[in-house]
Amino acid sequence: MEDFVINLQTIKVGESKQIVLNSYELHTKTKIEIPVFVFRSNNPGPTILFSAGMHGEETNGIEIIRKLITRQSLKNLKCGNVIAIPVINSVSFLYGSRDLPDGRDLNRCFPGKKNGSFGSRIAYDLMKHIIPLIDFGVDFHTGGAKINNSPQIRCVFDFPENLQLAKKFSPPLIIDSKYREGTFRKEASKKGKPILVYEGGESMRFDYTAINEGINGCFRLLKNFGMTDIDVPNNVSVNIIKDTWIRADVSGMFHMKVINGAYVSKGDLLGVVCSPFENLERQILSTVDGYIIGINNHPVVNQGEALIHIGLE
Repeated sequence: MEDFVINLQTIKVGESKQIVLNSYELHTKTKIEIPVFVFRSNNPGPTILFSAGMHGEETNGIEIIRKLITRQSLKNLKCGNVIAIPVINSVSFLYGSRDLPDGRDLNRCFPGKKNGSFGSRIAYDLMKHIIPLIDFGVDFHTGGAKINNSPQIRCVFDFPENLQLAKKFSPPLIIDSKYREGTFRKEASKKGKPILVYEGGESMRFDYTAINEGINGCFRLLKNFGMTDIDVPNNVSVNIIKDTWIRADVSGMFHMKVINGAYVSKGDLLGVVCSPFENLERQILSTVDGYIIGINNHPVVNQGEALIHIGLE
């Protein structure tokens, strides 16, 4: 087993160490760093990346990694290595925003450039210093400012290794999700390093069900590869191959009538949109049989707005 070297910082076999991926300078001359936690056992095994905070308001994923790195079991791995990055995008985390100060989405900046924009530099550092060391990883995300995602893993079903890893993570839902240009997981896949995307909860709002599912999934992976003895029961995962959004056909106040993650049948009542000015309600019915994989939590909706995300098994 060789030493890990990340941006000139060495982590030896058997060591647990906090290092810095790189630092970036703001217009105020303030230096922003990206802390990285590395846990190495004395025995050979896979190297797993757990990362979060690709977008600065995705607090559920950040909390999952924060809780992971406090667990003594990571410092006493039976084999293999774990690299954990609680906040990939420290710049946007500082501002509490999804995008970088220049308006770019970090997850569209990969593979990046050494002398490019903020996002391009962060992407470059991840691809240069982290991806070569790992075998696979899980990148933790949440829904948007008003979209609450039911705990789920997104991967590409066309690649059997991805689906096998997703089943080892064992979330309630596994969703077939194609690669998008400029994303972390697409560029990592080109290097032969599968990255699963975990989605759970809503941005800037703690969802403890999503947080606990994320932590449990990490420990299922570690247990499956013999890296820890912690035993977490598996979920009965459902594979989702297609999805659709149910939209509002009128504007008004939206009241949800079903819970996130539930199974619904075609014709079931999902919610109602009420007019704030008259005694008028419009029922929102399911158009398909499937599982609710995300809901719009915003109470005020406009005609045509996406309300309920349903996945088809």
